[in-house]
Amino acid sequence: MRRTVNGILLLDKPIGMTSNGALQRVKRLFNAKKAGHTGSLDPLATGMLPLCFGEATKFSQYLLESNKSYEVVAKLGVRTRTADSEGDVIATHPVVGVSEERINDIIAAFTGEIEQIPPMYSALKVNGKPLYELARKGIEIERQARRVNIFSLTLEKLDLQKEEAAFQVHCSKGTYVRTLMDDIGQALGCGAHVIQLRRTYVSPYENAVMHTMSSLEEMLKNSGIEALQSCLLPVETSVNIFPAVKLSTAAMFYLRMGQPVRASFPLNSSLVRLMSDDAKFLGMGEVLPDGRVKPQRLVQVL
Repeated sequence: MRRTVNGILLLDKPIGMTSNGALQRVKRLFNAKKAGHTGSLDPLATGMLPLCFGEATKFSQYLLESNKSYEVVAKLGVRTRTADSEGDVIATHPVVGVSEERINDIIAAFTGEIEQIPPMYSALKVNGKPLYELARKGIEIERQARRVNIFSLTLEKLDLQKEEAAFQVHCSKGTYVRTLMDDIGQALGCGAHVIQLRRTYVSPYENAVMHTMSSLEEMLKNSGIEALQSCLLPVETSVNIFPAVKLSTAAMFYLRMGQPVRASFPLNSSLVRLMSDDAKFLGMGEVLPDGRVKPQRLVQVL
């Protein structure tokens, strides 16, 4: 029988595995009833993939919409159909006139708010179908550019002998790092594609411990399924960036009935964490214009 598991696991996704494949494998390790991931990482990519179990799945959207950070290595001189090493080569050019100075000049234009056209090889859905399904059939459709924010883009290393450039990227939700590298390669005049990609964190989990698949399997083998519980972060960590509102027992009662309640102090956020008098997480609330808070998404008693 599947177990009720609540919490968030920060998985260090291995290379070559889809995000859903990683989710299903970890879900089986925990023998969990309900679990979901918070946005796909390409099979080529490694790094932080938050997995939400049980009640935490109610708040996965906040992690989907959060900022991310990546380490990426691009191969210069070659463009591919997927903008990474898994795609067919579509163009090659000599890597000439490329220097750290020139790259730094070019990436300045890719910092801040920019527009990106989502790649055909992506999980973005159009009319209910992922774009990659159409791309595999040789179908290309027009995609609307989307605004994303590149908070920082840093050249870490340029190896002209290997024709590789390494970058660090801190960006908003919806950013395609593959597209970013392809666009930079186009601006350099030689083309580029991603050969290594690692997501170092998903906000608010900067500097948090990630768990590898092998370490989870070893823990299960040596210490049993209960030991895996120690790897889970509390559900409320996914929304810790929002201000907290402490509610009285009476206010909690009416809130659970779906009614707006009065907050205990003035608020400057449209969304708030709802906490009980004894500091238990209740869920998320929306602040109304009159200062009351209405329930948006509540947890069952954990």
